[in-house]
Amino acid sequence: MNPEAGTLAERLAAVRASIADACRRAGRDPADVALLPVSKTFGADVVREALGLGLHRFGENKAQEVQAKAAALAGEPVEWVLIGHLQTNKAKMVAAHASEVQSLDRPELAVALDKALQARGRAIDVLVQVKTSPEETKSGIAPDRLLPFLDELKAFSSLRPRGLMTLAEASDDEERVRACFRMLYRLRDRARDAGHAVDRLSMGMSGDYALAIAEGSTEVRIGSAIFGARTYKA
Repeated sequence: MNPEAGTLAERLAAVRASIADACRRAGRDPADVALLPVSKTFGADVVREALGLGLHRFGENKAQEVQAKAAALAGEPVEWVLIGHLQTNKAKMVAAHASEVQSLDRPELAVALDKALQARGRAIDVLVQVKTSPEETKSGIAPDRLLPFLDELKAFSSLRPRGLMTLAEASDDEERVRACFRMLYRLRDRARDAGHAVDRLSMGMSGDYALAIAEGSTEVRIGSAIFGARTYKA
């Protein structure tokens, strides 16, 4: 899909149709796969346009960007979802504005988030990010640490674990990509068998969401295919 083609409304419709088609090919109900639009690097005016199209949850990579957009869109029905790697010293920003964090990946971050949320009298949903790729650039808790970490999260009343998130290996080999998603699916089942209510699987982005859907994803994170090509600052 060309991220420069069509209007925002047309690109959104095309992405939704493509997700539905991937679900049908996988023998799944399209209603079982949610779309998280990723608005990172796009301004508040673009998010406002997306709100007019019925979107209300937006994925962001950086706490500073969430803070800035939340200020610009104060009063709008926006839910911010932090999907990028989060430093503990940014926990207060996230606690002030985010409705969900999908990149919880270590105990010290859980401590910082819980402290900041408790101070505000808030509780939010969290997904635990698991490292399923061999790439050093990918973040996430080690698979063999997942169950102990979920046990540790029971001590934090402001954090509600709802599922797992991962980034697949960047590879042209579809089997290597699918293996990452398949691992998360199996880890989710293992965690549920151990008594953890982690039903959601956030996996799949613009380049691999069809494979993620085939492997059981319940939410795909799509950015440029909806909002257009990104321009990154130097």
